Amino acid sequence: MCYNVASATKKKLTYAKHRNDDIAYIHELEKQLEELSILTKPHYHVSGFAHPILLVFTNKSPLTPQAFRWGLIPSWTKDLKTAKTISSQTLNARSETIFEKPSFRIPANEKRCLIYIDAFYEHHYVNGKTYPFHISMADDSPLILAGLWDEWIDKETGEILKTVSIITCIGNKTLTKIHNNPKAEEPRMPVILSRENQDEWLQEINVVNTKETLMPLAIPFPDEKLKYHTVHKILGKSTLGNIPEAEHPYKYPEITFDTP
Repeated sequence: MCYNVASATKKKLTYAKHRNDDIAYIHELEKQLEELSILTKPHYHVSGFAHPILLVFTNKSPLTPQAFRWGLIPSWTKDLKTAKTISSQTLNARSETIFEKPSFRIPANEKRCLIYIDAFYEHHYVNGKTYPFHISMADDSPLILAGLWDEWIDKETGEILKTVSIITCIGNKTLTKIHNNPKAEEPRMPVILSRENQDEWLQEINVVNTKETLMPLAIPFPDEKLKYHTVHKILGKSTLGNIPEAEHPYKYPEITFDTP
């Protein structure tokens, strides 16, 4: 599952160029992204359980960048205590059940989004120990993840929280090798969309464009379009923290298999 990511460390122009090809829009988006920088701070490594702010484009405003908190809180959530509990359980949403689960059913039909990040991390298990892998696009472009979003209003304060969940699917060949958690039901990976498919994910569900036409997008991303390397520990006392070196390659003699 995807619980650790790197985000907002690439140049704003890189993000802008991957959302749309129009030159005027790219320049305008650059400005908007700069204004959002105070919220979408660079994360070289951050845990989803810290509920960081991520860069999002929603189906309601598909060309406007927004800053949403990771960990979806359904609009029907009763109180803040429940909201905090749910948000740690909804970092990910399994693609196979998003139209069935209570937390995701409404967003799956009405509130889909794109989540732009730089990389995500998964752990490989060897003899009871874990070793983190950094996974990113082979061409260093942003990862465009399929997501769900929702808005929750704190009735006590009136504050509106905008939150997201990352959709996952079964892992591709390499993720199956990396994400070998013996306690996991199966290897998973986030649903990564190609530039060509990102707008399709945001399309309204109607008579012509049904959920059956959207779900074929929620498939394992091609191995050859991603690159992978081991990094320094990202959990526990020995973690480097949120610094650029957290993304740098780090070799472990225990890891003997090759990745693309």
